[in-house]
Amino acid sequence: MLVLPLLCAALARGAEQAAPLAFTMLQVTRVSDGRCSFWGNATLGGRSSHRLEGRSLSQLLPLEPPAAWARRKEDVATYLDYFANMVKLIHMERRIEYTQILRCLLGCHLFPNGTARSFYDMTLNGTAFLSFHVPTATWERRWPHQDAVATFAHQELMKYPETTRDLQHFLNTTCVDILRAQSAGTGWQSSRSHTPLVVGLTLGALALVAMAAGIFLCTGGSC
Repeated sequence: MLVLPLLCAALARGAEQAAPLAFTMLQVTRVSDGRCSFWGNATLGGRSSHRLEGRSLSQLLPLEPPAAWARRKEDVATYLDYFANMVKLIHMERRIEYTQILRCLLGCHLFPNGTARSFYDMTLNGTAFLSFHVPTATWERRWPHQDAVATFAHQELMKYPETTRDLQHFLNTTCVDILRAQSAGTGWQSSRSHTPLVVGLTLGALALVAMAAGIFLCTGGSC
């Protein structure tokens, strides 16, 4: 009678050991009638580490000291303000009334055998829009229609080191190092000046700036 419960427990432990350790970040921006609303979160090893509500960003795990965290919050707020102001300007010029929902999902997985996988995917109104090919630091178009929109956003994203080489470094190196430290039980703290933990949300905001330019300027088939 005890065989089945013991077997189930063993399988559950095996599944836990086989499951990858993950660090993921999600950012959603809703644009409607010239106004923007922002929401996002970050999860490290199954625990919430950051939350974005409106333009308020919170650190839920003590991953950065107060002074460094204050600078990160300011950086994110700057990107979000820039994005919102740009949307207002374009709305005033074009009077675009419909709603757009932009979603960025990025992060990395560390598997028990030591291998890792990183990703960055974007959707527009629930449809695949762009994805980042981490090994080559290039963006790939996924949009099935209105190719001018995806093409323009793709070109904009490829212009900046923040959304190419820096993003590649964050996903391939920083993100995976965070997980390796987490797996080893050492935590993760760094005094180095390279890309910090919260940069994922920051880069998501920067990417959305370029996306918004493409979406709003190219809607209607002309750039």
